[in-house]
Amino acid sequence: MIGYNEEEARKYMKRAIKIAKTACGHTSPNPMVGCVVVKNGRIISEACHERYGEFHAERNALIRCVEDTSGADLYVTLEPCCHHGKTPPCTDIIIEKKIKRVFVGSLDSNPLVAGHGISILQEHGIEVITGILEEECLKMNEIFFHYITNKTPFTAVKYAMTLDGKIAAYTGDSKWITNEKSREHVHYLRKKYSGIMVGINTVIKDNPMLNCRTEAGVNPARIIVDSTLRFPMEENHIIETAKEIRTIIAYSKSNENECLLKKKCELFQKGIEVISVPADEKITYEKKISLEEKQIDIKTDVESIEKHHQEVSMKNLMVILGGMKIDSVLIEGGGEINASAFEAGIVNKVYAYIAPKIIMGRDAKSPVSGEGIPLMMDAVTLKDISVKEFDGDILVEGYVR
Repeated sequence: MIGYNEEEARKYMKRAIKIAKTACGHTSPNPMVGCVVVKNGRIISEACHERYGEFHAERNALIRCVEDTSGADLYVTLEPCCHHGKTPPCTDIIIEKKIKRVFVGSLDSNPLVAGHGISILQEHGIEVITGILEEECLKMNEIFFHYITNKTPFTAVKYAMTLDGKIAAYTGDSKWITNEKSREHVHYLRKKYSGIMVGINTVIKDNPMLNCRTEAGVNPARIIVDSTLRFPMEENHIIETAKEIRTIIAYSKSNENECLLKKKCELFQKGIEVISVPADEKITYEKKISLEEKQIDIKTDVESIEKHHQEVSMKNLMVILGGMKIDSVLIEGGGEINASAFEAGIVNKVYAYIAPKIIMGRDAKSPVSGEGIPLMMDAVTLKDISVKEFDGDILVEGYVR
C-alpha cells in the first residue's frame, strides 16, 4: 500500500461528510452519502446522494466532473455500492473513470454490499483505504444502519420540560416551555426523521400541524396512535392538510366494531392511511391509494409478537411502519405515549429539552407517565450523553442502553 497523508485524508472526508448532510431528509430510507474527488492536491468534483431513487454520491461526482479523473483519489463517506438497484453500481463508474485510490469512511451493512464493493475495487487494482473518520460517518447514518439491520424504524423520544420536570402547568398550559432556539432545533429533527408520532390526546388538545418549518424542510409522515379512532372529523390542521402531508392513524384491531369501521372509511375519504395493529402473528396495514380507487389491503406475515399493552401494540406498529419504508420515528407525544414506547422497548434515542423554569404543581404532568418502574436499579438509563445549550435551554441527548 502506498502511503497517504492522514491529515489530508481526514480533511477531505470531513468535506464529504458536510456535503452529505446537505441532503438531510431527502434520502430516506437510503443513507446520506458525500463524495469528493481530488487530483494533484485539488478538489476537482464533489457531490452527494441528493434524493432517494436518484444517482448515488460517487456517480454524481464523477459524471459531473469536467476534468480527467484518471489517477485521482475519491473520498466517500460510505462504501460504494456494487449491485443494481434503482441506480447502477457505483463501483462500475469508479473503475470506468480510472480512479487510483478510494478512501472510505464506513462500511455498508446492507447485505447487498457489506464489503463486496471494496473487494471489487481491489480486484481491479484500485487501492482502498477504510476507516477515515469512521465514527463520524457511522453516527451520521445511525438511522440507516439501524433500519437496514432491524427492518424497523430508528425511534427517538423528544420532549420539553421545566427544570422541575413538568411538560405543562396544572391548568394544561404549555406554550411555551422552551425558547425559540430550542424550537428551531426541533424542526431540524423533524426534517431528519421520516415520521413524527403523537397520541390522539395531543391531537385533540393541541390541534397540532406536525410539519417541518425549516428552510428546505421536508415534512415527516404524521403518525397518530389512536386505539379506538377518536380522531376528530371536524376541521383541524391534520384533516386540512392530509392530502398534502402523509398522515397515518394506527388503531388497535381488537377494538374493531361497526362504528369504528365506519369512522375508518371516513378517514380514508379524507386521504388518511389507517393501520390496523393486531397482537397476533398477522400484521396488516391498509393504505388509501386515491379517492377513486378501492381500498387495498397489503398483508405482511411476521412471527408472532406478544401484545405489550392494552392499547395499540407499539412493537407491532413499528414492524408495520418498517414495512412501509418509514426508517425513523420521532415521538413527540405526551407522557402516556412516551411511557408506552419505553415499556415496549422500542426507544433508541432521547432528546430532552430542559428550560430554566420552575412551574410546580402536584397535578402538573411529567414527560413520561405510565405505571412506572418500581425499583431505581431497573431504571431506563442512557449512554453516550451529549449536552447542548440554546440561549439558556439545555438539550440532553443520549442513547438507551
